[in-house]
Amino acid sequence: MIKRLFRFVVWSIAALVVAVLLLLSPVAYTELACHGDLEESNYQSLLAEEHHRNEAATFLTYPEWHIVHAYEDYAKVLETGDPHDFGYVSSVVGFWSSLCALTEKADAHGGADSATKMMVYTIGVSFTAELAFKALYEETLGRIFTWLRGADHSALDRASAEMARDYAAFLNQVPWYKYAFKSDVAVLSASKDGSLRDWERDLALGIEFSSKAAYAQVIDQAVAATGQAKLTIRSVVEGLTQQQLELIDKVTVLGPSAQGFEIETPRYRIFTHILEEIALAGGRIVEIAGNDDIMLTVIGPLSASHSGALIQLRRQGYGDQRALLSVGITELSEILRTIKDGPWRLEHVHDY
Repeated sequence: MIKRLFRFVVWSIAALVVAVLLLLSPVAYTELACHGDLEESNYQSLLAEEHHRNEAATFLTYPEWHIVHAYEDYAKVLETGDPHDFGYVSSVVGFWSSLCALTEKADAHGGADSATKMMVYTIGVSFTAELAFKALYEETLGRIFTWLRGADHSALDRASAEMARDYAAFLNQVPWYKYAFKSDVAVLSASKDGSLRDWERDLALGIEFSSKAAYAQVIDQAVAATGQAKLTIRSVVEGLTQQQLELIDKVTVLGPSAQGFEIETPRYRIFTHILEEIALAGGRIVEIAGNDDIMLTVIGPLSASHSGALIQLRRQGYGDQRALLSVGITELSEILRTIKDGPWRLEHVHDY
């Protein structure tokens, strides 16, 4: 009995070590094989130094957005399919393959600081572990319960698809750990109709959402202890009057600059919409946060190949693909004005 218990403990520890090594292996590969030559920028900024942000960060914001896009893809797949139809492995591979390409590009723009790299690696390992567990369940027990259910979605299949859409939309502007996972647990219990599939969804998703709620609380407390990320960013814009800029929602004009006006705006998804409005109004973006280069993502047909793409990734459920582009900020306004004329459309401008 003691020998069997000892063997069980040994094998459990060995399995845990192997799992940890597998999760950390992409980090090791990125550190060893994905770096380029470090280059420093000689760009002379129009903004005060305290408003500068690391130029390399525009490339290393994408991995976090890749996770947002993965949840968007997941929600899209659930509109007509089931959780086991989602490509969990391809989503994880997309995260690490894009990080590898972008790490090399970031090095050409000064390189990432240790805190940024640690953050990206942490979310990457967490994302990989989450999707691995989800795939393991949905491809086995989850698939069996969908087979027993039949072709028609149950009440909780429909409710969980709606939750997935809401969560994906939430992530576009707010960090994931602010999401009310406990509310979704309550909705699950209130929405089930007594079917076998609903019983299974209530149990499986209830455990998932409860675990995320507990983890989110830990992350929220950790972020509160270290300080929230700055939610605004400064830019320099020319070609528009102060009155024209003030008419754009959420733009604060701080005063004249050596070229045009210095403005302050929110970051993230709202920032993309503001830049579009400036460009379409005839303005020219001269500088953002002390930098002269920025990355954006565009969406195009699967048949298209973008000559300037750092990497192209297929979107699940949409029948198209995403291309990641590095552009000069002084070219950005013209790109935003003319991009709709071609096969590609703007998705997101990645700030720093």
